[in-house]
Amino acid sequence: MKSRIKYFSQRPLHQLQRLTSRRNAIFLTRIFSAFILILTLYSFIFHYLMRLEGRSYSIVSGFYWLISTMTTLGIGDIVFESDAGRLFTVIVSLSGVLFLLILLPFTIFQLFQSSARIPRELPEGTRGHVVITEYNPLTSALVERLRRFNQPYAVLVPDLEEATQLKDKGIKTVAGELDDAESYRELRIDHAAFVVATGTDETNTTLTYAVRQVSATVPMIATASGTIAQRVLENAGCTYVLALNEMMGQSLARRIIAGDAMAHVIGVSDNMVIAEAAAANTPLVGKTVEQAHASHLVDASIIGLWERGTFSLPTNQSMISEKSILVIVGTQLQIDRYNELFCIYNISSAPILIVGGGSVGRALGRAMQERDLEYRIIERKKALVPDEKHVIIGEATDVDVLKQAGFFEAPAVAINSHDDQTNIYLTTFFRHLRKDIQIISRATLDRSIHTLHSAGCDFVVSHASLGANNILNLSKRGNILMIAEGVDVFRVKTPKMLAGKSIRYAAIREHCGCDVIGISARGTMMINPYIETALPADGEMILIGSVESEEKFFRRYRPVAVE
Repeated sequence: MKSRIKYFSQRPLHQLQRLTSRRNAIFLTRIFSAFILILTLYSFIFHYLMRLEGRSYSIVSGFYWLISTMTTLGIGDIVFESDAGRLFTVIVSLSGVLFLLILLPFTIFQLFQSSARIPRELPEGTRGHVVITEYNPLTSALVERLRRFNQPYAVLVPDLEEATQLKDKGIKTVAGELDDAESYRELRIDHAAFVVATGTDETNTTLTYAVRQVSATVPMIATASGTIAQRVLENAGCTYVLALNEMMGQSLARRIIAGDAMAHVIGVSDNMVIAEAAAANTPLVGKTVEQAHASHLVDASIIGLWERGTFSLPTNQSMISEKSILVIVGTQLQIDRYNELFCIYNISSAPILIVGGGSVGRALGRAMQERDLEYRIIERKKALVPDEKHVIIGEATDVDVLKQAGFFEAPAVAINSHDDQTNIYLTTFFRHLRKDIQIISRATLDRSIHTLHSAGCDFVVSHASLGANNILNLSKRGNILMIAEGVDVFRVKTPKMLAGKSIRYAAIREHCGCDVIGISARGTMMINPYIETALPADGEMILIGSVESEEKFFRRYRPVAVE
């Protein structure tokens, strides 16, 4: 009997949740509860005042008078004769106008105006879609990549107002609660390609359990703030967990040239190794790319040039300057030979400066230790970095602190604040103090990337792009290596319209702005193939280009990403 009472008492609220969010359903329930309480209070006052006038009415008559007065019908068959009664009538009338004619209709309109537009479930038969549990800069970048691969997706949003705003921006949204297994059942989670959780560690853990109630096998990819959270999420049931702060530190470390001329590896694909090297103070300065190859100073291929944060695909006549940073591709043996030739240049024992001792800064410090490089962390809060050997406590804008840290001798400085405005300010300040120092920075928002480059940053690593690319690769829906912010190496199956054509005839660079840097066919990788090489119909292509040129390539050729 008790279970039946509980069922019938919860059923209206459950049906209300089907039309709106749980928060809105609870809000509406509270409004109606308040209305019932007001009616009860007014009923007692009505009967009390009537008794003072020597009259008595039934409960039904009292309720009838309250409703007719609150709705301003004013039938007039029951009226007060005393001033106190008439004052009470005015109060009841005003309450009715405020509650029934203004507050309640407006509230219902606000709560339900977008409900019809935002679905609470995906259509039957939906398969192979990606479920995203939070929309933020990282998942915004992921959505762009999913669209590029024609991958269906849906963003689960608890708040209808936010869902409506996202829908107006063209984002596929579904309304539902993150911690409710029913939400994932209605998202057809058991037929999804994978689930992405990028909220807080606590939120990700809770929703993981909700997902696992519906499906024990759907792949789940979550982000974590650190190694402890990573283990917790794995124990909760996540398939893959990305410790993005650690990854950001490692990514920033790969960007640091560290005052030498060595080629530092930034990515590997099969036996293809991609590295970067500074040309300053080496025999390469003043030579064209063609001359650098002809002199056998560089056996590996120069596939890109950086000049103060601007990336370009070089031609044979592109000039290498003091400011140039080379992007080279080759086998490990070719990279090793390059380092044998150039290890004697730009030797510096000065420490690398790291601004910010948070989780990213500490991860970057560990990466420096792995490379046997000296470093100093400038941090305002001593508690964040207890290792006093590598820490300078103070403000990064204090020149005395910078002198103590060795800024004016350091080959590079890495800025790790999670606040983009702070990073832009510090970049401008550091570039004013030194024109020759390498400055790298992280960025939270994509719109800050251009500003950071304009301020003097040599490299910017985007938190959003880093996370989106790694999620895509883990899901086996793409094969993307982010060389730097805005520049990707990506791998696709040879499109049908390019199969059998030579690289020269295909004119991919002319049409899209991408370069073919590798061809893989029948288990063999050809690195930086000649322009007369035919693109194999049953093979794969490895290309390099900016995000814009990559999008042009996908729009033009509609390739299939390598899984």
